Amino acid sequence: MPINLAAFAQEKGVKYFMVSFTDLFGGQRAKLVPAQAISDMQENGAGFAGYATWLDMTPAHPDMLAMPDPSSVVQLPWKPEVAWVASNCVMEGEDVAQAPRNVLRRLIIEAAKEDMYVKTGVEAEFFLLTPEGDRISDPFDTAAKPCYDQQAVMRRYDVIREICDYMLDLGWGPYQNDHEDANGQFEMNWEFDDALKTADKHSFFKFMTKSVAEKHGLRATFMPKPIEGLTGNGCHAHVSVWDAPGEDSKINVFATDRSEGEAGELGLSTSGAAFLGGIMNHAPALAAITNPTVNSYKRLNAPRTLSGATWAPNTVTWSGNNRTHMVRVPGPGRFELRLPDGAVNPYLLQAAIIAAGLIGVHTNADPGKRWDIDMYAEGHKVSGAPKLPLNMLDALREYDKDTELKMMIGEEFSTAFLKLKMQEWDSFVSHFSRWEQDNTLDI
Repeated sequence: MPINLAAFAQEKGVKYFMVSFTDLFGGQRAKLVPAQAISDMQENGAGFAGYATWLDMTPAHPDMLAMPDPSSVVQLPWKPEVAWVASNCVMEGEDVAQAPRNVLRRLIIEAAKEDMYVKTGVEAEFFLLTPEGDRISDPFDTAAKPCYDQQAVMRRYDVIREICDYMLDLGWGPYQNDHEDANGQFEMNWEFDDALKTADKHSFFKFMTKSVAEKHGLRATFMPKPIEGLTGNGCHAHVSVWDAPGEDSKINVFATDRSEGEAGELGLSTSGAAFLGGIMNHAPALAAITNPTVNSYKRLNAPRTLSGATWAPNTVTWSGNNRTHMVRVPGPGRFELRLPDGAVNPYLLQAAIIAAGLIGVHTNADPGKRWDIDMYAEGHKVSGAPKLPLNMLDALREYDKDTELKMMIGEEFSTAFLKLKMQEWDSFVSHFSRWEQDNTLDI
């Protein structure tokens, strides 16, 4: 039985709802709706001008309606009189095909037709900076290897504890929090779930983390590489496929039978190996979505960091329990995609994984050779493996020429995404930078 949002408001003491959606660039857009008006919004949607956000529309387009999905509603733990609800974008009675949550919903339906239900967990890394965003907020966080630093995490205990307490109250099953590999960087983990639920939680987590940081006079950022010389913000995704959604799932399809070859040795089923093969075969194009900003490629192709390792891939390789590769298989029945970064759109991340994986299953794709080496020290030994794009333009070109992936994710979405991201690239390259002045003023 769908949740009645008006009844939810009355029961929980909610006065306002944030009817929210995520645009193509991952920007979270919302209208603040009084609880007295939410019944109408639940039936008819909240009106938006799509052109005013990062969607490929014009001022002449009719109203885009954000239809709240009541199953996603979350009462803000830090402001209980407000509730957040993810929405599906509709225009003139039809789903907006380019809207990221709709892209994901359609692909979930496609996978379900083949009795495949993707479950994922994400590791959304972030930095806590000063309010101006120009430096890390903790002046004592200066260690060369700060990962898991006990004192550093406790100096930010108030922020981390508050966020974790909220996740506990929301029933997300958070199970660990730590100081990450860069000074000022943190990671918080919660239990994996169905792809759409994980995307909604991921979207809300970013909103919640930024809000709590601001409450404490700090600034949280998921920017891929906010501090030069330090490890960047990844957003690793752990992927498995099950026989049913939600609590009805009983069988991990990736672990039902061991495939022949190197993937099977690590406990991946035939379909799991093929799904992984789809990810591997389409990785250069996937980067346009999983690493969507100019700054993303400062993380992917970074020189050695202060800690000694970037923890980011630059080559399309996979391995066992080895963090120097784009994909690692840490145990039977799942794999970890280490390509995505903190700028990734929560809904498009899940959509891209499902799309590439479905193509892999349809074509019985071969994931290729497994490399059990330290890629950072011995990467020169790998021959034939594609390199990841060097910049956003290269990634967009890879995506544009990958017709199979574009069609699986959606033609209308792909057209809009490429158009707006190319405009972003043109804006970047037309910008005059300090580097140009420093290096070419006297030439």
